[in-house]
Amino acid sequence: MRGAVLVALVLTSSVLAPSPAGPVNSLWAQTAGGASRVSLLPPDVDPVSRNRLPSLALGVEGAEAIRRHVSSPNVRWVSPLGRALTELAILTTAREHDQPYEWSLHEMEAVAVGLAASTIDVVRHRRPLTGLAENEAAVIQIGREISATHELGRDTYARAVKALGRTNLVDIVNLMATYTATATRLTAFNQHMPPGWKQFLPLPFTLPADIHPDSRSRLPLIRTTTQNPQANLYARQLAPEGTGPNHIARHAGSPASLEASRGKPLMALAGLVTAREHHSQYDWMVNEATAAKVGLDPRVIEVVRLRQPLNGVGDAEAALIQFGRELFSAHHVSAGTYARAVKIFGERDLVDLVGLMAQHAGDAVLLAAFDQHLPPGQAPRLFAIGGGI
Repeated sequence: MRGAVLVALVLTSSVLAPSPAGPVNSLWAQTAGGASRVSLLPPDVDPVSRNRLPSLALGVEGAEAIRRHVSSPNVRWVSPLGRALTELAILTTAREHDQPYEWSLHEMEAVAVGLAASTIDVVRHRRPLTGLAENEAAVIQIGREISATHELGRDTYARAVKALGRTNLVDIVNLMATYTATATRLTAFNQHMPPGWKQFLPLPFTLPADIHPDSRSRLPLIRTTTQNPQANLYARQLAPEGTGPNHIARHAGSPASLEASRGKPLMALAGLVTAREHHSQYDWMVNEATAAKVGLDPRVIEVVRLRQPLNGVGDAEAALIQFGRELFSAHHVSAGTYARAVKIFGERDLVDLVGLMAQHAGDAVLLAAFDQHLPPGQAPRLFAIGGGI
C-alpha cells in the first residue's frame, strides 16, 4: 500500500494531503492546482471490491463483504485445515494481544487436538519460524504482522494463499478477528485465571485489588440459570463457570439500551477510537461519517484522529478515549482508568461500549489482512507519527 503511494507521488509530482471534503482513504495523488486525482491499486487488489477478494454482492463493502467469503459459520470446529491449525490461529491471536486467559484455555485445547508442543512454544516465546511447516508458519506470520503493523504485506499474503488456499485463509483470518474481539473484552475487564489454574504465558501475574475473587475479573459474579452440569461440556465451553467472555456478556445490555442511556455520538466515538488505534483507514472513514451525522463534536473527532491530549474534552468522551487508548496500545487498562469509566458509564453500559470496540477491533483484522482500500478519489485521514500514512 505504501509502495503504491510512492508510485503515485512520482507519477504526478504531487503531495499527499487529507481531502478537504471530509473522511476519505484510498491511494490518491493531487496535482499542485488540485485539478486532477489519480487512484492506484496494488496488483493483488480487486478493482470492484477494492480489497484482495472478489466482490460477491453489490452494496456490501468492507469487513461485512470479506466475511461473506468464509466457508462455514463455525470454522473452528469444521475447517478442512484441521483443529490443530485453527487452535494455532487462536493461540497466535491471544499471544499478540498478551491475553493470558484466552491463551491458557486454548493451549490446553491445542494440546488435546494434536498441535505440537514445539510449535506452541514458538508462539509463546515469539521465536523465529524456521523449521515450521509452511501452513503453521503462514498462520503465525499473519497474526504477528497484522498486530505489529496493522497491515499484511503482499509477499506474506501471497505465501499464505499458497500455503492455505484462499478460502481457508479467509476462514483463518476471520477466526483471528473473532478472537481479537474476545481478547478485547477479556482484557478490558482484566479477566484472570480461575483459582488453581496455571497461567501459561510468560507475563507478570499479580491479582489487582479491583478483581472479584469469584469471577476473577472486574465484574461481579452472575451465575447462569443452567442447572444441567453437563450442559457446558456438550456445548464445548472451555471457560469455567463465572469467568470468561460468556460471563462478561451476562453484564451487557443491548444496543437499544446503550443508545437510550449514552446516545449515538458516544457509540460512534467507540468506533472511532478503535479505528484510530488500529490505524484502520477504512473503518475510520465509515465511522467518521457516522460520527458527524449523529452530532459528535468535531473537536472530539480531531482529538482522536490526531491523538491529541484530552484537555478540554468532556468527561464521558475523555474517559472513553483514554480507555480505548490503553486497551489497544498497552493491552491493559489501568485500575484508575477503569474506575473512572465505570463510575461515568456504569457496568452495563461500559460492557456494551467495550463490545462495540471489540467488534471494530475484529473488523480491523479483516480489513488489514485483505488490504481494504476506500472508494476512488478518497484520501487517507489517519497519519502515523511523523506524517506518514
